[in-house]
Amino acid sequence: MILIAFRHGLRVSELITLKWGQTDLAAGRLRVIRRKGSDDSVQPLSGAEIRALRRIKREQETGTRHVFLTERKGPMSPNSFFKMLSRTAQSIGMDDVHPHLLRHACGFKLVNQGVDTRTLAAYLGHRQMANTGRYTKMDACRFNGFWQD
Repeated sequence: MILIAFRHGLRVSELITLKWGQTDLAAGRLRVIRRKGSDDSVQPLSGAEIRALRRIKREQETGTRHVFLTERKGPMSPNSFFKMLSRTAQSIGMDDVHPHLLRHACGFKLVNQGVDTRTLAAYLGHRQMANTGRYTKMDACRFNGFWQD
């Protein structure tokens, strides 16, 4: 869950409502249905993501609709994911971690990797470029190499 949330910049509500019908494991694609008035998109899945999703699917009962389930085989709640993420973060010495940090981490990582603002906005589903601007303001290296003396 953490990998999928991070790699696709998912809000917790988008993550816990993810259904198998949104995945195409053979083509390596994920249809991201955004919340909060954001734009939907189809995004590529990495090999690690495809393998993890195939393993999850094999372990579930046939006909299960949601990708991520609780131990009781019901859909995950936002609070359940928050607790799982907090426990995982604490196990590696990180405190005060919440699900939306994964979305922000995705944005910062892609900006620092050189992804342009418009592409990042489309990837995160932002309709307003101002929402994407927060990621570019934090990248101190974006001006490196402007001038050669």
